[in-house]
Amino acid sequence: MPRRVIRKWRPPLALVLGGTLAAVFFLPLMGIGYFRVAGGVLGWAETSWMIGWMAFVATVILGALLWRLVLRPVRTLTAYAESEGETVAPSHFGTPEFSQLGQAVLEMTSALRGREAVLRSYADHVTHELKSPLTVIQGAAELLENPDLNEADRAKLLQGITDNTRRMEALLDGQRALAQAQEVIPPGVCRLSDVLAGVAGAVIVTDGEVPLPREVMNVVATHLVGNALAHGAKTVTFDVQGARLLVSDDGAGISEGNRARIFDPFFTTRREDGGTGMGLPIVRRMLQSQGADIRLLDSPGAVFEIVF
Repeated sequence: MPRRVIRKWRPPLALVLGGTLAAVFFLPLMGIGYFRVAGGVLGWAETSWMIGWMAFVATVILGALLWRLVLRPVRTLTAYAESEGETVAPSHFGTPEFSQLGQAVLEMTSALRGREAVLRSYADHVTHELKSPLTVIQGAAELLENPDLNEADRAKLLQGITDNTRRMEALLDGQRALAQAQEVIPPGVCRLSDVLAGVAGAVIVTDGEVPLPREVMNVVATHLVGNALAHGAKTVTFDVQGARLLVSDDGAGISEGNRARIFDPFFTTRREDGGTGMGLPIVRRMLQSQGADIRLLDSPGAVFEIVF
């Protein structure tokens, strides 16, 4: 999730710029007026020096304010953007307007890095995952060229080509779904009971409103319930606890060796049954696109915590 900008009171940018322009406009008028009133008392030279020092002090003060509230935030944000998020993210900015701009840049950078991670995961995993079915298809095609092949073996090879073709299609569909999970969806709120109505195996422990669009929550609930039922669970419970949602099932749980890998794209323990290993990565990406996240708790069974 992108780092949140710390909100501190600072004068609005309009007030800073307006005050600077007002000082530029009124200082000469004040100097002229004071010259006419006190010029004969202090003398022309003393009055000129005093007005000059007043202008100098006012310029230093205005310059320091403009540096702190305008120029430094712009430079900091520019350096962060040019580093593509590699440097430490700024925590606060000079004015409310720059705070909003900074938060937008942080969120945009987080989204771009997420898309980069998806492309990198595709390059790292999809080649390996597609290599096996491609090898099977290629081998079967070569064997089918044998004119002496009997019909039973020919049918078996053709079935192998069909099965592995479907496997490749499922992998590509999963990758496409993961990419679509990063598309911008407007924020929203939905009620948990409305989302889970009619979802077989879902049980609500504590109902409540969830700060997610209904279409996002539909995908999250469908994947979590379907994944649990596919691994032998009978029921999946949902418990709203303030700023988090706990999702647990009554299945056998996740083995210690697999717990650290369940959110990795293409990792699955149901490869023989057609599993692609893209369900949980899709869930995580959709939640992160809404400023939420999901993790597996260190507890018996499969217990997921969704934090908003």
